[in-house]
Amino acid sequence: MHSPRIKETTQAWLQGCCPNPIFKMPAEPEQPVTKTRSTSAACRRSFTATTTTSLFPNTHFTNHESIPCLQESFLDFIKAYPKYSDTAPVDQIRAREYSQLTLSNHVCLDYIGVGLFSQSQVKSQYSSIIPIPSSSPPPSSPQSDFALFGITFKSVSLKSQLLHGGEGSELESAIKKRIMDFLNISQNEYSMVFTANKSSAFRLVSESYPYQTSRKLLTVYDHESEALDSMINISDKRGARLMSAEFKWPRLRIHSAKLRKMIMRKKKKKKIRGLFVFPLQSRMSGASYSYQWMTLAQEHGWHVLLDACALGPKDMDSFGLSLFRPDFLICSFYKVFGENPTGFGCLFVKKSIVPILEASPGAGIVSITPANNSLRFLEDSSGTDTELEQLAKLGINQEDANTSGGNEKQIVSIQERHILKEKESSNIQCKCLDHVDSLGLMLISSRGRYLINWLVSALMKLQHPNRLDNFHLVTIYGPKVKFDRGPALAFNIYDWKGEKVEPALVQKLADRNNISLGHGVLNHVWFSEKCEEEKQISLERNVKEKEMGSATKSRKADFGIKVVTVALTFLANFEDVYRLWAFVAQFLDADFVEKERWRYTALNQKTIEV
Repeated sequence: MHSPRIKETTQAWLQGCCPNPIFKMPAEPEQPVTKTRSTSAACRRSFTATTTTSLFPNTHFTNHESIPCLQESFLDFIKAYPKYSDTAPVDQIRAREYSQLTLSNHVCLDYIGVGLFSQSQVKSQYSSIIPIPSSSPPPSSPQSDFALFGITFKSVSLKSQLLHGGEGSELESAIKKRIMDFLNISQNEYSMVFTANKSSAFRLVSESYPYQTSRKLLTVYDHESEALDSMINISDKRGARLMSAEFKWPRLRIHSAKLRKMIMRKKKKKKIRGLFVFPLQSRMSGASYSYQWMTLAQEHGWHVLLDACALGPKDMDSFGLSLFRPDFLICSFYKVFGENPTGFGCLFVKKSIVPILEASPGAGIVSITPANNSLRFLEDSSGTDTELEQLAKLGINQEDANTSGGNEKQIVSIQERHILKEKESSNIQCKCLDHVDSLGLMLISSRGRYLINWLVSALMKLQHPNRLDNFHLVTIYGPKVKFDRGPALAFNIYDWKGEKVEPALVQKLADRNNISLGHGVLNHVWFSEKCEEEKQISLERNVKEKEMGSATKSRKADFGIKVVTVALTFLANFEDVYRLWAFVAQFLDADFVEKERWRYTALNQKTIEV
């Protein structure tokens, strides 16, 4: 099943004590590989044992006031994971380039991925275009609306854009080249299209894929996804046969026997079977999946779409695409972490399959354009503001304007400076990507591994008082303490009576405590016969079915589990996860839960905006 090229690369990767386990291979007969894999397995077991025995050994917390303070917890954390100190460069970058994360006192745990720019870069660019005289007070939140690029929509089909779209502007070409270098993707083999977001990229593929000849759509997701729902609905309308992998309760591992049966051909035919949509990691539960599922799918005649949106910042660079070469790859980038998470999606299409794509509406393709920040302040006035009011929007007072030789000269000078910056836009620097490159895969993945496993262990130590059955406050779905789990977590909080606290309420209360969390729905969960009782307790009817209306009538009614979600980026630190733990511990107080639940119900807040 495995080519010599795969074996050779695997041997190179297994030289470290604990290689990235997403790439799992059967044991090889060669002695060096067997020995290394044995060492690797021992390393993983040692990590799990250390986490279990070193963090709060033989201890449970039944009162939120009894949990150790931040400083004490951090000392215990360092004792358990002494190599965490090797990740100090991340803290230095965070302090230097993303100071707002500390100054705002806000913990961002609601989205995963990587941005393009650093916060200090945006501030520097803002100051170079719109200088603020020292005698002037700073304008309110000047950088929050400031952008280093703009986005314009294009009315073109995906196939036309791939065949005739060209390289785009200098700015677009520069950003495209930087992203492809960052992901280690060859421009000779893949074409890249910018999309409005991740959902747009999924929709473009589903609208263009030739389902008339390759009928099946097989997806591997343990959670609901707006982007995936869009793809499924469009594919269903276009005649695709829909299939989905299932995940075994309670660890949410892929049900391998069922997935293998769906992937493999029954007869030896060379016909392409359909589209296999695969994420290497669940962005909700943190479960990691083997690259070998892609290999198996390709060997049995599937086109493969790799969803890389939930991967760590350097995971794609570590393996490259030389071995697995998916036909489509989707990822997304936001602008500035913690301040402006909006951004764009990226769709990569292997050039060899472009001819088989079909014409499509094309909604969602965008172009990257130079930003028009300095003029926007003046345009917002719509001609109704006085010159002094226009200057005020730029943070310039009348005295400074007079010193500079008049209001009009000041505005013209800003416009000229903006034009100069626009000409320099082709040399734009993506400092956040530079930071990730400088840190490297091992440092980033190790830091995330320490933080997420500490958080899992700490949450499992919270236990309701006065209960003979040792009833835990938190239920975690998917992998628990594990070396190769991803930096994401799905959990629920249960009160002392055993009733689940609504995830939307938990999210809202966290927001009041300056902590941003997410919430979602786990689905496609498979329960064995001996877990039937847990199935009845855990599953609830999928409310989205009603909201989506007729688009899902042809699909089997689904059940899911509403959960609170956590996602750690490479900039997360120990204080972030500790603050989340301290917040969750408050639910040990029955009065706190009842009071907040009553307030939530009284306000009738059915939707939560964070």
